[in-house]
Amino acid sequence: MAEERGRRPGNPQTRESILEAAIESFVTEGYGGTTIRAVARTAGVDPALVMHFFGSKDKLFEAAINGTMPVALLVEAIDGDEEHLGERLVRRYLGLWEDPVHGPKLAAVVRSAAATPATAELLKELMTRELLGPVARSLSHDHAHIRGLLAASQLLGLAAMRYLLKIEPLASLPADLVVAAVAPGIQRYLTGTLSLAEATVVPR
Repeated sequence: MAEERGRRPGNPQTRESILEAAIESFVTEGYGGTTIRAVARTAGVDPALVMHFFGSKDKLFEAAINGTMPVALLVEAIDGDEEHLGERLVRRYLGLWEDPVHGPKLAAVVRSAAATPATAELLKELMTRELLGPVARSLSHDHAHIRGLLAASQLLGLAAMRYLLKIEPLASLPADLVVAAVAPGIQRYLTGTLSLAEATVVPR
């Protein structure tokens, strides 16, 4: 069957074009509002080619998450002494949310995860593998996985209040003040004394 005029052939560059179109759609339309046909139309390819590269909408979203979430940039903040790990993580985390490129993408992924169980599962797997794992391995204290989860729960709540719900005055506080207020709590979760001695903790 002859290829439609103007349609791009199936090559790595085409895959990247499809992925860029998908990321744009997921950011602006959300998971529910994104369709394979719309992504294909934006990328200038046949919908069958989207399925050829990604297999399903879920797989396309998984690839978009991996291409959208700046996890590697957050993981870079792990490097350094444990004593100031909390401050480095909070400062980098806020910087990513306030970045004009990364911020809207982060918001889109979190909103999609809150609305769609399948999306939440994909995000959980990515964060566990790519972020919580490296954080836990960097810690020299007991219950490292639980410590990472507690810190992540605080950071996610902070993002929801400051960037998604935009609750004042938190939404307008200078980032440096937020870092100064939040970092000590994150640091305690990561390296301080936790009351988990009697708990049975099964690490993932």
